[in-house]
Amino acid sequence: MGVCGSGKTVVGEALAKELNIVFRDADEFHSVENKNKMAQSIPLTDEDRLPWLQAINKYILKMMETGNSGVLTCSALKEQYRQILLDNCTDSCTNDSSKVMIIYLKGSQECIQKRLEKRTGHFMPPALLKSQFSTLEEPTADESFCVTVEIDEKSVSEIVKNILGIL
Repeated sequence: MGVCGSGKTVVGEALAKELNIVFRDADEFHSVENKNKMAQSIPLTDEDRLPWLQAINKYILKMMETGNSGVLTCSALKEQYRQILLDNCTDSCTNDSSKVMIIYLKGSQECIQKRLEKRTGHFMPPALLKSQFSTLEEPTADESFCVTVEIDEKSVSEIVKNILGIL
């Protein structure tokens, strides 16, 4: 999880490759309408996000029910979004290896702004970064399924190595 430009996709792909498991990006679950809004620099509302989060939750539950592992990237900026993503997931856990963990890629707004300025071909414009940070509710100690990984001044391989150490 993290704001746009925090490296969710590139880190997620590298992590999935290292673990030899499936990778999915939550952007794949957005409706055309949501993508169009974001491309026009219009922040999504909670109402816009709800069907998207529910679709991702269904995917997570399906992965758990079939015993498959994967890496899924998602902004998950608010605690309530993370709760929707994980709805019924604890009920689907059949053993200790069937866990869902959220890794928060935490970076400064300055670092992430620099990354976004270099990114091309993405529907999410850098102009929405400020609204992402305004919306962001960093995970708290109450969210025991969340782990924070610092990304400032770190390469993708360093970030992946840190995550592998946590896993």
